[in-house]
Amino acid sequence: MTILNNPFSLLFIASISLFLFRVILIKTGFIFTFKRKWRCIKDCFHVYQFFKVPEFSESMQRNQLYYKVLLYLHSLASLEDSDFTNLFAGRKSNEILLRFDTNQIIEDDFLGAKMYWINQDKTLVLKIRKSDKRRVLQPYLQHIHTVFDEFDGRKRELKLYMNVVDDQKGRWRSVPFTHPSTFETTAMESDLKIKVKSDLESFLIAKQYYHELGRVWKRSYLLYGASGTGKSSFVAAVANFLSYDVYDIDLTKVSDDSDLKFLLLQTTAKSVVVIEDLDRSLSEKSTAVSSSGILNFMDGILSSSCGEERVMVYTMNGKDHVDPAILRPGRIDVHIHFPLCDFTAFKTLANSYLGLKDHKLFPQVEESFQNGSSLSPAEIGELMIANRGSPSRALKSVINALQTEGDGNGGQRGRKAVEESGEPSGVFCTEGANAVKEFK
Repeated sequence: MTILNNPFSLLFIASISLFLFRVILIKTGFIFTFKRKWRCIKDCFHVYQFFKVPEFSESMQRNQLYYKVLLYLHSLASLEDSDFTNLFAGRKSNEILLRFDTNQIIEDDFLGAKMYWINQDKTLVLKIRKSDKRRVLQPYLQHIHTVFDEFDGRKRELKLYMNVVDDQKGRWRSVPFTHPSTFETTAMESDLKIKVKSDLESFLIAKQYYHELGRVWKRSYLLYGASGTGKSSFVAAVANFLSYDVYDIDLTKVSDDSDLKFLLLQTTAKSVVVIEDLDRSLSEKSTAVSSSGILNFMDGILSSSCGEERVMVYTMNGKDHVDPAILRPGRIDVHIHFPLCDFTAFKTLANSYLGLKDHKLFPQVEESFQNGSSLSPAEIGELMIANRGSPSRALKSVINALQTEGDGNGGQRGRKAVEESGEPSGVFCTEGANAVKEFK
C-alpha cells in the first residue's frame, strides 16, 4: 500500500503542509496581505452601513461624542494589532501611549458583531453590518459612554490648549498639561486656600441649582497682583484640583470680537478658560478685541449658551484703571488679590523649595518682613532654587535681598502695594446679594 492510498498518511501530510504554510505566513509579510484580501472577500457577502462622528458640529462646536469615541478606541487592545499606529511618550517617564492614526482601521467585537472604526480627517467612521445594526448599535454606543464615564471619573490626562492664527486644522493646538502646581504648593494663606477650595467644590455640585436660577453653570475668577506673585501657578492648581483642561487665550492672536466668540465656541466642558494680563491688553490696545467684545465674551448670549461647566479666569496686574463694567458681579464672581510675599507665604515656599518647616534664620526673615520689605514669591523662589544645595545659604540670600529691598527706594514695596490696591493681603471677594462681599 502506497502513502497516497493511506488516508491517515494523507491527513498527516495535509496537516504538516498547513502548519508550514501558517509558519510562512506568520514569518513573512504574506499574513498582512492575506488578512486584507480575506477581509475584502468577506465584504462582498455583506451589506454595511456607515456612521460618521465628526469632530465639529454644523455650528462649529466641538462634538463631545468624537472625543468619547477617540478615548474609547485608544483603550482597545486591538489598537496594538492594527496595521500601524502612533507612539507617544506618556506623563510617566517609562510610559508609552498608542494613538489612532489617520486612515487607520481598528476592529472591535461587541455582542458577537464586528465593528470597524476608520480614522478620516477630523471624522471617525463606524462601519457595521446592516444585519447587526438594529441589534447592537444602541447598546454599543451606550457601552462607549460607560467606558468614557468610568475613565473620566478617574484622574484623566489633562491638556493645555493654545489658540493659533486661523488655518485648516482649526484654532486650537494642545499639549499635555503637566504643570505640578497644587494648592498645597501655592504660596497663599491657609484660610484663603480653604475658601477657594470650598468655592470650587460648591461649584462642582451646583449644576441643578444654577439651572433653577436660570443661569449658566460656570464660575469666573479675577486674579490681580504684581508679576511673579503666583497667579499662573494658581490657575494650574485650580486645573489640577478640578481635573479640568486649560484653554489659554492669547488675545494678540485674535482677529476681532467675533473671532473671540468663535474660540469660546470651540472650548469643551470641564475646562478652565484663561485670559492673562487683560488690563494690559485693553490699555495698550495690543489686541483687535474691543472692551465690548470682552464684555460679551464674559456674559453674552454665546457665553450663556456654550459656557456650561467652565471656570473662567482673568488675570491683571491691577484693577484700578479697568472699566468697572468688566468687574461687576455676574461677569466676575470672585476677586482674589495676589500680594507680594509675606512671612506666611515665605514659610510655604521654604517648605516646598527647601523642605524646611523651621530654621534658626527664620526670625531674621520675619523681622525683615515686619520692617516693610518684601519680594515676589517668584523672586524668593529663584533665590531658593539657586541655593537649594545649602538651605542656610538660601535663607541668607533671601535675607540679603530683603534688606537690600528695604534700603532701596523707600523699602516699602510690599506695604505700598497693599495700600495702592486698597485691599488687604490675599483678600477673597465673592458676589453677594447686592454688593461684593469680602472674606479676610
